[in-house]
Amino acid sequence: MAKLPMIRIFMRYLLVSILCLIGSVGLAQNEGSTRDNTPKYSNEFMNIGVSARSFAMGFTGVSFIDDVTAGYWNPAGLNKMENSHELALMHSSYFGGLANYDYAGFATSVDDESKIAISIIRFAVDDIPDTRFLVDVNGSINYDNIEFFSSADYGFLVSYARKLPFFGGIDAGGNLKVIHRTVGNFSKAWGFGFDVGAQKQIKQWKLGFVARDLLGTFNAWSHNAAEVEEIYALTGNDVPVNSVEITLPRLIIGGSRDFVITEKFGAMASVDLDMTFDGKRNTLIRTNLLSIDPKAGVEFDYKKLAFLRFGINQFQQIKDFDGSTSWTFQPNLGVGVNIKELTIDYALTDIGDLAPGLFSHVFSIKVDFNVEK
Repeated sequence: MAKLPMIRIFMRYLLVSILCLIGSVGLAQNEGSTRDNTPKYSNEFMNIGVSARSFAMGFTGVSFIDDVTAGYWNPAGLNKMENSHELALMHSSYFGGLANYDYAGFATSVDDESKIAISIIRFAVDDIPDTRFLVDVNGSINYDNIEFFSSADYGFLVSYARKLPFFGGIDAGGNLKVIHRTVGNFSKAWGFGFDVGAQKQIKQWKLGFVARDLLGTFNAWSHNAAEVEEIYALTGNDVPVNSVEITLPRLIIGGSRDFVITEKFGAMASVDLDMTFDGKRNTLIRTNLLSIDPKAGVEFDYKKLAFLRFGINQFQQIKDFDGSTSWTFQPNLGVGVNIKELTIDYALTDIGDLAPGLFSHVFSIKVDFNVEK
């Protein structure tokens, strides 16, 4: 029998993975539940992304990421890391500095065929005033009684990637994911899950996919009801009870390609399809079973030292004041510079869907450490 073309082999492998993912969605949902009450935005902070480079390129990266940030985008990409050790840091502020998003990642080689990485993500609103005791027992306002707390979400990723001999050689990887969420002393949650991904280069094309929260990530919430039951009773609110929150799987597939413009100038184009299976979302393609959010980006480089990037993503349909509907999208742009072992990237992202004043500035740095053998 003649060998199938490599592109057909990869697509067959991808189809099997999609079917497994859809099957795992059914296992993650309780028996008898419907998609109308399926949770949609659990642990959404884990979908913001890392690296100003990917932010500027429309939040793409599943197929071409080949450095320490692959621990987030696609753990299989760690295998393409050229350096012995890499460290990456990122910071961005949202909503006028009200919320802060930070990332740190470190990756290293195990041997010639495998890599490991650790990534930490924090998204938080800090210094929230607790005014429950603003009025003392005498009815007087005492500002010294105001305390402050944080609402913080943490994601910890331990990644492992290895080259596999299947399909003529393929890069595969996985993440063990630990989630910790806190709201002051009032509530906290712990969650666990895992991701799997793969990358394959076929001629000039780079292809990749990652299945996040493959079997569902389960957050177990515990609430300190004693802290709020008195206030909640006075205001007519229900006292929260301990519960379990499920983050359903999502599949992201992507493709990218490098282009040579001149001897000194080059370019790369990338497209990702972010697919969710938790009911209809406000995306460009949406059904009751599947919602698809397409993303695209392009990167121009000068001798791989200076970079200019553009991207587009988050297509949404909105209702205007006159009752009509229109489509919005999120434009992104950024620059980067590579100075020996140091890479500095900047992105400007419109998280407000073209609304004025809601642009977000994202900065990230990456440091390479090569160990002489």
